[in-house]
Amino acid sequence: MSMENGASWRLAVETNNIQSWSTVPELCLPYVKNYMLEGQYHRDLDVIIAEMYDYMKSITIKNDGKDIWILDVDDTCISNLKYYEGKRFGGDPFDPVMFKSWILKEECPAIPSMLKFYKKLIESGFKVFLITGRDEMQLGSSTAMNLFLQGFEGHERLIMR
Repeated sequence: MSMENGASWRLAVETNNIQSWSTVPELCLPYVKNYMLEGQYHRDLDVIIAEMYDYMKSITIKNDGKDIWILDVDDTCISNLKYYEGKRFGGDPFDPVMFKSWILKEECPAIPSMLKFYKKLIESGFKVFLITGRDEMQLGSSTAMNLFLQGFEGHERLIMR
């Protein structure tokens, strides 16, 4: 599989046409690394967040307590890119123990464009709920502190597993 096929593999995974994979194929690793580190990943995030912002502006807030927005935590609000860089961007099998250790460090940086969008949601009057599959008993305080340290303040609730 060549670098060009890396884009095809990524599309197939994102559209759920390839479901059984535990690691990124070796020949796709240069593509994934380039995508994550050379700017395309952040440009894609910026396009998606711009669309979210346009949609947000089209909504009239009624202040009835029902104007809510739900955001995922991992790789939506805060980034695990540094962790995955050390795991060859998916070329190594997922290691739940190492991932938990990473989370406990409270060093996941904010995704800048999402933090800006998050703050606009709060300023606009939306009640923001953050949701994650992280275990609340083991990772709750670390996750809450990491979000706070990165500027994610004022949300209605952090919902965890």
